[in-house]
Parts: sequence; structure tokens; C-alpha cells
Amino acid sequence: MDLWRRTVLPAVAAVVATAVLSACANGGGLRVEGPESPPPSPTPSVAFGTRPTPEKTPEVAVDLAKVRVGLLADRHLSSYARTVLSNCTVISRCLSRGKTVDVLHSGTPQQIVLIHTLEKFVFGIFLIATGPAGPRPIWNLDVEQPTVNASPQGELVVESKIFTINDPVCCPSGRRVEVYRWNGRQMIKVSSTDQ
Repeated sequence: MDLWRRTVLPAVAAVVATAVLSACANGGGLRVEGPESPPPSPTPSVAFGTRPTPEKTPEVAVDLAKVRVGLLADRHLSSYARTVLSNCTVISRCLSRGKTVDVLHSGTPQQIVLIHTLEKFVFGIFLIATGPAGPRPIWNLDVEQPTVNASPQGELVVESKIFTINDPVCCPSGRRVEVYRWNGRQMIKVSSTDQ
């Protein structure tokens, strides 16, 4: 029995340990920390008689800490936004990334950045351009709880809730849709519709 404990038990323990540790492997025999790399994307092909679909704006992820520094350096920043950003020590509590767009038609994507309170109440948006010198603010809009999208024409469509005459204080029932376009120098409002 003593011989069995010295020879068979260590062999069984080694097999069990190998099986347990192999569960951490990625299939190639090595353990890899972090997410697996995505599978290679298929090459696009176009069937005869069809048009290729337009390319989506590539995603960018601006550094929100650098955006915060840039916004605080902007002398045109509203006093309320300045107060929120100055007191914000955890960036994700006051800034978040929105959609990636190309409303400047430069071929380099821009990032929508939302500014909000700790309770996630969004009270403004910034259009941030990316470049070698880092992120820089292009345009901003003070608007409550917006939904921001890019139109197929490359315009920025901002939808927000508004109060109508009989709405209670808690709950706006109307909505405003504003469309903005880059004119080569600045964003201009093209239309505004209350619904």
C-alpha cells in the first residue's frame, strides 16, 4: 500500500493538474492574458450587378483624460461644464464617448463626447477631432439628454427631449430634432423641428 501511495498517487495528481491547467490554454499550448484576437475579416467581394455599400466611419477612441484637459483649457467652456470637469476626479463619471462620425468630411473620424453629471444626466456634447497633436474640441452644444447621429449626407442630427405646455416637471413629452452641417469653417444649424 505504501508503494502505491509513492508511485501511483503522484502520477494521478500530475495527470489531474495537467488537465486542469490546460483549461487555461488558448488552444496553441500557451496561456494568453486578455481577450482573444478577433478572427481575420473576410475580404470584401462585389457580386455582378450590385454596388458596394459605402464604408462606415472607422471607430476612434479618444483619450477622455486628454479631452478633459483640452476642454478645461478652452476659455469658451461654459461655467457649469467647467465646474463639473474641474471637480471630476474619475473621468468616466463626467465624460463618455458617443458615436464616431466624419461630419468634417476630412476622412479622419471625429468623436462625439458627452458631458454628464454623476447621475449620468447628459447636459452637453462636444465634437472632438483627432490628430497627431491629440484631441481638440471643434464644436459643442448645450443640450439635455441628447441622441446624436450622423446622417447619410454627413450632417450631425441631434435629438433631445423638450417640455410641452402640460408636461409635469419630471417628464418632457416633446422632442426637438436639430440638424447641423460643417460649412468648411464651423458647424451651422441647418434646421430645427419640434415634434
